[in-house]
Amino acid sequence: MKIFMLGWEFPPFISGGLGTACFGLTRGLDRVGVDITFVLPRPIENADAEHVRILSPASATAGRRAEVPYATIASEFKHVTIRGVDAALDPYARPSDEPSTHQTERRVAESPAIPAQPAPVSVLGNSPGSHYGGDMFAEIERYATLATNLVSHETFDVVHAHDWMTYLAGIEIARESRRPLVVHVHSTEFDRSGFHVNQRIYDIERAGMHAARRIIAVSYLTRNIILRHYGVDPRKVDVVYNAIDDDLEEQSRTELPPIARDDKIVLFLGRITMQKGPEYFLAAAKRVLEVMDNVRFVMAGSGDLVRRMIELAAEMGIGHKVLFTGFLRGDDVRRVFQMADLYVMPSVSEPFGIAPLEALTHDVPVLISKQSGVAEVLTHALKVDFWDVDEMANKIVAVLRHPPLQATLREHGSIEVQRFSWQDAATRCLQVYQTACGSA
Repeated sequence: MKIFMLGWEFPPFISGGLGTACFGLTRGLDRVGVDITFVLPRPIENADAEHVRILSPASATAGRRAEVPYATIASEFKHVTIRGVDAALDPYARPSDEPSTHQTERRVAESPAIPAQPAPVSVLGNSPGSHYGGDMFAEIERYATLATNLVSHETFDVVHAHDWMTYLAGIEIARESRRPLVVHVHSTEFDRSGFHVNQRIYDIERAGMHAARRIIAVSYLTRNIILRHYGVDPRKVDVVYNAIDDDLEEQSRTELPPIARDDKIVLFLGRITMQKGPEYFLAAAKRVLEVMDNVRFVMAGSGDLVRRMIELAAEMGIGHKVLFTGFLRGDDVRRVFQMADLYVMPSVSEPFGIAPLEALTHDVPVLISKQSGVAEVLTHALKVDFWDVDEMANKIVAVLRHPPLQATLREHGSIEVQRFSWQDAATRCLQVYQTACGSA
């Protein structure tokens, strides 16, 4: 089977969890023998890899296949071609005219009903729209146009589009090629924005879901949001959980230079945005520090709320106990996990959440919000409602003060995480493709 896959990021150039998920799923599909042409925005040059090449649309339309080296984190693909198109996509920039909000205590599940019929969406036209991270909507339409131009040079069975920024391209390519469209929902506008939903993004998401033959949701939490807010047929929505790289455990055991410290380390690693609940992490930190002094809280990541969180920590009087590292990658991520005594993910609405699996792979116990997809599948993890900062603080203190509890969570968690395989996820996706091809 041959898949024409559409995504907006891929390692080593990633800004969030979707790039990690795309890489893991692509490698899993490669290992089960699925042929993939992966279309990415913007040609990228870096280190080489044996079986992966990135092709620009200019060279393709000219009948040439100019190969450009591409880094793939020591992976060797046998059935994957990566094509680049000249479009810049950054989903984590918010529209400049959207109001800023810190009112994340309101649950996504309580969002008001969405009108049954969305506003029309222009797939390839030059329709006007609000400014979005440097005319993001124009870049999305550019990506759709250029990706569609590549179709005449490809043969494939299914179009697979990852998240909303590739849905317009997926709709048009499926129409042009008369092949079934599968959309993969890693996050929705309700996860990212809560009550402050950008209507145009919602319209694109809804159009993509309704045009798709099958929809892949990364958790039942996400599936429920899709059914509640997007009005799609529940019979066409499948759940395929994310996983963890099978070589990450070996990497995590590679010794890095030790870091001397006496304090306990509590880690937040992720985008510092409304969706991830960073203010709840700080609120719990303040309560912990009222009863324990030898604790440091590390916030690793970047995002639109970094400055506000730095100010908030200072206002709470705990700024000297909170370290903001900025965005980390590679050995720096492994190093911060090796330092950590506990990983906390207080997300307000987390479709899945790969970071807790990474933490468990590094033998770090985890405390996760109940409002996350990964909470559906992890047994040996502490769980708490994101808004219950008192309970969050109590569980942080329990882990830090009671080594047997910490050891038990580490031991059972590191065993449990071995159940999550991208090859299993790929096999499940292959079944979805087969169903899409067999559907009327």
